[in-house]
Amino acid sequence: MGTRWAQGGHEVVFSSRDPKSAEMQQLVSRAGKSTRAATTREAAAASEIVVVATPWRPTKAVIGEAGDLTGKIVIDVTNPLLPDLSGLEVGTTTSAAEQIAGWAQGARVVKAFNTVGYMVMANPEIGGDRAVLFYAGDDAEAKNITARLATELGFNAVDAGPLVQARLLEPFALLWITLAMKQGFGFHWGFKVLQGPGPAPRV
Repeated sequence: MGTRWAQGGHEVVFSSRDPKSAEMQQLVSRAGKSTRAATTREAAAASEIVVVATPWRPTKAVIGEAGDLTGKIVIDVTNPLLPDLSGLEVGTTTSAAEQIAGWAQGARVVKAFNTVGYMVMANPEIGGDRAVLFYAGDDAEAKNITARLATELGFNAVDAGPLVQARLLEPFALLWITLAMKQGFGFHWGFKVLQGPGPAPRV
């Protein structure tokens, strides 16, 4: 995502425990001149939007390393998966996104980009259609900006409601993962919303 946003004209700072590593330097070289690598704290301080795309278990520590995120848009891409992908570590009564909002006090957290794999992020167009990208959050401006960033990548961005809806999106991500890895779907497929004529039903 960072590479594609950089190619679209955004300035992107990739965070790493070792920003001078050969791996990070290769990433920056591929991503283009508007990118650089920095520590987690430096990257967060330099950015208006912070994308958290870590494995679940170290996420709390990474949020702590980022420092003060007050006022920043934090896009949570994580899924609280068990190591064997058999289920979620948290869910039903809370979500990873809600926990991140608690750890990053004052940040404007949006859940997004967690219900598809990396191949879909690289190319959301599948069979002539755009894959759906659900997002959820409590801050209207942060959600609108997240939707624009998703649309720039080629997704059909769909507002799933307030941040509490992450309790649905994270299990939904597990469905994508199990279909991709265990049911033979592969990794370049996504969801699509089909809507018929007439007003949406009231719920």
